[in-house]
Order: sequence, then structure tokens, then C-alpha cells
Amino acid sequence: MGPIFKDRHDAAQRLAPQIKAALRAGEKPIILALPRGGVPLAAVIATQLDAPLDLVLVRKLGLPGQPELAVGAVTDGAQPNLEINAEVAQAAGQSDADIAALAEPALAEIARRRALWLGGRAPIGLSGKVAVVVDDGIATGASMRAALRWLRTQGAVRVIVAIPVAPATALSTITALADQLICLETPHPFRAVGAHYRDFPQVSDAEVSAALRAQDQGPRHRPP
Repeated sequence: MGPIFKDRHDAAQRLAPQIKAALRAGEKPIILALPRGGVPLAAVIATQLDAPLDLVLVRKLGLPGQPELAVGAVTDGAQPNLEINAEVAQAAGQSDADIAALAEPALAEIARRRALWLGGRAPIGLSGKVAVVVDDGIATGASMRAALRWLRTQGAVRVIVAIPVAPATALSTITALADQLICLETPHPFRAVGAHYRDFPQVSDAEVSAALRAQDQGPRHRPP
């Protein structure tokens, strides 16, 4: 199977109508990106829905020696949520304590990125809000699961996950944590997320910061 999407912009354009259809009458969502790869998609979707854009700061915990294989993920916050991929951890002989140790440098990196991307920008309050969580795809689902558990602690009343591509095997746990799941494609066999895009460049720190600034300065925020 060849690439499904031209690029992240193409994927966002395909997701946006389905997100609009999923929203109930009168709902005004907050669009939340998993950085960095989810930011270009979320920026397009936020513009099309005339909605605020923010980040869920979550960091994948790569298996020692295999950094691309997620043994877990951790979120930002006063009480970070640690999500463990039990099957990967068991196969690799990683204990809960081992994974907690991996989370320490990850939390330091999250703090660095928060300062770099957001500066003094206050997070958007989620209590009583509808949250639409966007990423460019899911592989194991650890980062998304960590993000969803964190969102529940922030008081979001309804959570919609919107992703272009994922393996079907990863979606059952996501469905259990979200109120609604939008996934455009579940190819089999599933390869790396980027393999399903024709153009899949790394998203830079500057692009993340610029997307947030552009959304903050967009028409929705300008006085009439």
C-alpha cells in the first residue's frame, strides 16, 4: 500500500469535516494538539472551526536501545500521568520503577519545551469544555492514552480524538478513554505513521511556536 495522505495539511483537511459533524449543536470546542506532529493538523482544524488552539504536553518514553518503540508516555502537570505499554514493558523486562526512571528526563524535556513553545502563554481552561485532541497518527497509542487520562483530570466534559491513521489494534483502548473517536484509515499492515504520508517532514520548534502565535492573532481574537 502506498501513502494515503499527501501531507499533514491534506490529512487535516480530511479530518475537519468529520469533526464538524461530530460536534453537537452549540458546542464550542478547544482544539488540542499532541506536539510536535499534531500541531500542523490542529492549526488547520482550529482555523476551520474558528476554535482556540492549545497543546497537550506529553512525551513518549522510548525503550532503552529502541527509542522509537514506546514503552510508555508521560504528561506534564503538577501530578503527571504515567502511561505504560504493558506488553512492551513485559517483553523488554522493564519494571514500573524502570519506566518511572525513564519519565524523569522526559518531564525535564517537557518543561523545556513548554518554555520554548508557550513562553508565558497561559493554558486554556478545559473545565466544562469539549476537547478535540489531534495528532498526525497513532502507533502504539501510549501518548494518546496518557493525554486522554490527563484531560479527564482537567474537567473536560466531552473528549473527541481525531487522527488520520492508526493500526486497528491500538484503537480499542483509545475508544475506551474517549467519548468519540474519529480515525480516517486503519491500514493493514500498519507501518510507521510517517510511512502513510507522501511528505512527512519533522515539525520544528519554530513551527509549533508560530502556529500558536498565528492562532492567537487570528480573526477570532481580533476586535470587530
